[in-house]
Amino acid sequence: MTYGFVQVYTGNGKGKTTAAIGAVVRALGHGKKCYIGQFMKGIKYGEVDSLKRDNLVEIEQYGDIECITKDDVTEKHIDLAYKGLLKSKEKINSAKYDLIVLDEINVAIWFGLLKQEEVLSIINNKPKITEIIATGRYAPSELIEIADLVTEMKEIKHYYSKGVLARDGFER
Repeated sequence: MTYGFVQVYTGNGKGKTTAAIGAVVRALGHGKKCYIGQFMKGIKYGEVDSLKRDNLVEIEQYGDIECITKDDVTEKHIDLAYKGLLKSKEKINSAKYDLIVLDEINVAIWFGLLKQEEVLSIINNKPKITEIIATGRYAPSELIEIADLVTEMKEIKHYYSKGVLARDGFER
């Protein structure tokens, strides 16, 4: 029997979503069925278009087309995130997916879009066979505690500090 672990990719460095997408690509290469719920993301990302070509992966976005800060949160953002949480819970409980990525869910919790207790309850009650990856900065300590694997991406140097914006094919 296969056991599904809980993985967390967090920290201020670049590469959390990229690492999760890499895990999805690896799983797809072994015929595993995957679901990616992207919280706080509603714009076009290259990985979404690329992965949607594979019938073993399903990707849905639960965010505005604009990036927001913690001070910009509206009821619309909360509603989008909660819709994503309900959909993700449905996917997790279906036990039809081998790997589920909850992309940027840590930030959604930190921004107050989702209640930490609800997210933890869903993860704690997942089917034993389902692997879950939670990404995003500011992972709650309670999530880190229940996770089986935690990786912190640490920024050493980044070209954003020189004013370089997100580029198609590299950051989106």
